[in-house]
Amino acid sequence: MRTTVEAGGTEPSGEPDEPGWEVDPEDESGAAVVATVGRQLKMRREAAGMGAAEFGLAIGYGEDLVYKVEAGKRIPRPEYLDRADEVLAAGGLIAAMRKDVAEVRYPKKIRDLARMEAKAVETGVYANHGIHGLLQTEEHARVLLETRQPAYSLGEVERGVAARMARRSVFDRSPAPALSFVQEEAALRRPIGGKMALRCQLERLLEVGQLRNVSLQVMPLNCETHPGLDGGIEVLKFEDGTAVGRSGGAFNGRPVSDPKQLRILELRYGMIRAQALTPRESLAFIEKVLGET
Repeated sequence: MRTTVEAGGTEPSGEPDEPGWEVDPEDESGAAVVATVGRQLKMRREAAGMGAAEFGLAIGYGEDLVYKVEAGKRIPRPEYLDRADEVLAAGGLIAAMRKDVAEVRYPKKIRDLARMEAKAVETGVYANHGIHGLLQTEEHARVLLETRQPAYSLGEVERGVAARMARRSVFDRSPAPALSFVQEEAALRRPIGGKMALRCQLERLLEVGQLRNVSLQVMPLNCETHPGLDGGIEVLKFEDGTAVGRSGGAFNGRPVSDPKQLRILELRYGMIRAQALTPRESLAFIEKVLGET
């Protein structure tokens, strides 16, 4: 695989054999963005009087990849756009495409979820089977995606991991949203990826749980029953007073925004939080599990 050396070190070149940035043919809006960016790159390259091979050599990428990007068949990486902007003297116009391109790297379903999470001023989550996506480490997320059946391609795995890591930007927002999580104890003990991966995951939970805008609680296994046994719950509330929620155990798992249906989810989530360990008890519990791992 070819590489291009930037000021910060060596980056993958995005050669055709590198997984992760194929265009999803079922994502029409995303494919349209990639096609538009490709046309803009081709027009600027030709206006500069450069052939594809010459341009690829100048930015540190292969000629074949240049053709695929310009044809809208390949999603360019950020460093590709940065180098293209520099070589074509675009004055930042090509680099400015990074934001739009970055979004379409992720599956459409995840993209839509990330947009809602990014807008929510309050988020409440009960995760019943595993660690919630916002709380996962990169290694944890990758192992989960690699074990999916039917099996994902390498590209799909990388897109999924990148999407989950991008969603974690919710913790860096300002003003900070109110984030509440309840995790089942079983998810804290399953060594997904091995013991070292589990240790890293538990350390990540402790890190997030200490943020002032985050409430992290553990539902202990010795709690015999609670309203979340039939499915996870997630409720997102927005600044304009609207909200959307979803639960695997209610309304056939579909997203709902009707106030009456939301009240049911909020009631269930409130009861779950009341039955879980307190945030302080939960952090102590996670530290205990970490010490046993």
